Amino acid sequence: MNAVNPAAAVGHEPTVELPAVPGVQPLVATPGALAAEQVDHRAPQTIPSQRQPPADIGRPPDIGAPNNGEPNNGQPNNGQPNNGQTNGGPANNGRPDNGRAATTAVLPYERSRTSRATGWVRAWMITAPVDLAAMLSPLLITFQYWRGTLVAAGLTIGGFLVGGLYRPRRHVSILDHLPSLAGRLMVAVAVVAVISAMRHDSVDNMVNFVRTLAMAAGLVIVGRVITTRLTVFARRRRWVEHTTLIIGAGPVAVELARLLRRYPQYGLRFVGWIDSGSRTGPEGPPLAGTLADLEAVIAMTRCEVLIIADSDYPEPALMEVLARPGCARCDLWAVPRLWGSGSQGRVPDDIGAIPVVHIRHTTLSGPRWLIKRLSDILFVMAAIVVLSPLLILCALATFIEGGRGIFFRQVRIGRNGRPFELIKFRTMRPADEHEAQTNWSIANDPRIGPVGRFMRRSSLDELPQLWNILRGDMTVVGPRPERPHFVEKFSAEHPDYAMRHRVPVGLTGLAQVSGLRGDTPISDRARFDNFYIENWSLWLDVKVTVRTVAEVLRGGGR
Repeated sequence: MNAVNPAAAVGHEPTVELPAVPGVQPLVATPGALAAEQVDHRAPQTIPSQRQPPADIGRPPDIGAPNNGEPNNGQPNNGQPNNGQTNGGPANNGRPDNGRAATTAVLPYERSRTSRATGWVRAWMITAPVDLAAMLSPLLITFQYWRGTLVAAGLTIGGFLVGGLYRPRRHVSILDHLPSLAGRLMVAVAVVAVISAMRHDSVDNMVNFVRTLAMAAGLVIVGRVITTRLTVFARRRRWVEHTTLIIGAGPVAVELARLLRRYPQYGLRFVGWIDSGSRTGPEGPPLAGTLADLEAVIAMTRCEVLIIADSDYPEPALMEVLARPGCARCDLWAVPRLWGSGSQGRVPDDIGAIPVVHIRHTTLSGPRWLIKRLSDILFVMAAIVVLSPLLILCALATFIEGGRGIFFRQVRIGRNGRPFELIKFRTMRPADEHEAQTNWSIANDPRIGPVGRFMRRSSLDELPQLWNILRGDMTVVGPRPERPHFVEKFSAEHPDYAMRHRVPVGLTGLAQVSGLRGDTPISDRARFDNFYIENWSLWLDVKVTVRTVAEVLRGGGR
């Protein structure tokens, strides 16, 4: 009986060609997979193909499923472990059998020129304009109902935004959002129809108006179908994909990397694992770095997405690093520890049937930042008009008490550590520039005159910062800015202090309206500021602004 040639047997297996990245060592599920030979990066790398459904199915088979008699170096397997060779996933959930390393490889590939050019694109940038155009489409037919059409469009976009219909998703399907889309469209149409019925008596006009709104709602659904298919098509062609690091190196993290490499419709390009060194032996994948290296690895790989899965790090240490400015700009996802817990109140999302949850942005970006910036501009323009007489009175009082030079300019630290020049009404004259930059002012400084003391207690000296907000240096609500000397000092003493600079600094803040002004604990201020950042909403800004007005009227300043 002739012996089976192992090389020939392997040669008959179907193979998948993966383009190599010049000069980059390929990542594998275990280091032993590439220990036997040196990989030539000048030619495409090949690995044994895994029996998977076609890419359009989008659901991988169970991890570690036996190959049920498929050839394994010429010998039938009959459902038994195959000494480290995997078929559909890492054997025994990523652990080698019989002391031999698994050979399923997860090889990085070079990012296409198109995906580099479209890295800034987000799904809401396509869906929101299409939704708005669909709701405004009746204006192409008639302008008779233009007021009602505009109101309906505003209610629809607002309802979609509040309902999370512009949030990023990994598994994209129109059927996932169809109930929410239909329900919010019906509510918007019903509200506008009721208001119109109360204002007009003509039944025919009402029927025609409701008919045009129904047509617009139908076009919204059609537009969503088109944008969903366009998104999936662009992802599968790898025209739009976002560089991704996985924080963790356990079996689930390894399987996630394989799924992202095999199924491009999730729109993520895997580039490496981040974890501690406890799993870097024969049973663990090679790491791109540890948690201490995360910011450097993000900058080197131009990472845009972080996924937390099977991490060895405790949550406090993990969140401390993720809140740093270098990490906070990345989109954050997590695999829930309790898979069966579900996701209450939202449409579940997954990557190859592995549930994932989109963590709220740890910084203000995308449509949230756009909403906040627009609200800031509207607020400042209205405030300047309303408060202009008060601004003139404050300027005159400052001039009478202290002479020329009514404004005090000082360098403060803003978003991402960038310095800017803050403007205030002068309430006292520092002895020199060094004192202005390094001395912590106190409430009863004898150099503060009666006018200056009143302006400090009423916070009227802060009003010139409306100009800083209009310029974009500041925002209405946010962490209060501090001088470079104290930022450096407090950041060294309190690790979470530097996290405040993930967002623009503010004219007022949650810490200030909570009584943390002047000589109060810095750790408490930092905790309140970071809570505001991580739980931001437009309504939270409104609450802080109302409480600020109450504090000013009560004279609760410095």
